[in-house]
Amino acid sequence: MRDFRDAKLMAKVLRQAFADRNVTVTHSETLEIVAGQFGCDDWNILAARIEATEAVPTKPVEKIAITPPIPIFRIFSVEKAMEFYRDFLGFTVDWEHRFGENFPLYCQVSRSGLIMHLSEHAGDASPGAKAFVWMTGVRAFREELIGKHYRYMKPGVEEAPWGLEMTVIDPFNNKIAFCEKQENEQAGQA
Repeated sequence: MRDFRDAKLMAKVLRQAFADRNVTVTHSETLEIVAGQFGCDDWNILAARIEATEAVPTKPVEKIAITPPIPIFRIFSVEKAMEFYRDFLGFTVDWEHRFGENFPLYCQVSRSGLIMHLSEHAGDASPGAKAFVWMTGVRAFREELIGKHYRYMKPGVEEAPWGLEMTVIDPFNNKIAFCEKQENEQAGQA
């Protein structure tokens, strides 16, 4: 299906069709006819429209693509980890892996695009790690968490120069800082 970017080719085909019928028209006349078919007053307007679309640079395909990292947090109790991540934060347990019975747990939890791995394996991560997560709706998230009456965590929201931040700390001293850009920050970056 042709569109306005094919106007020059369409004008050339139209001129040839007229020539085949022994009708003489100039190249510029066929350009004007094609411009009219696209609802433009004249060829100059259509040409400007074509040029505007061609001036938009296309993003080159990169050979290397990096996706967001997946933090791995060290845990020491599956029960406490599930109470915190699943029951309190509202994460879904996507999958669990153990090498056999009575082996440490390695699992993936996620919520709204955030993916995290939790591991009982000693060499996977050190307790006390921190992940920084951009989000929207941080105050609503806080209200949701407060409403769960989790006895070990009552997070607050603080205004930081980079946005509204709420930090939660799991039972193993790992921290997640959920941060929402403030309106004046978002407007400055647009």
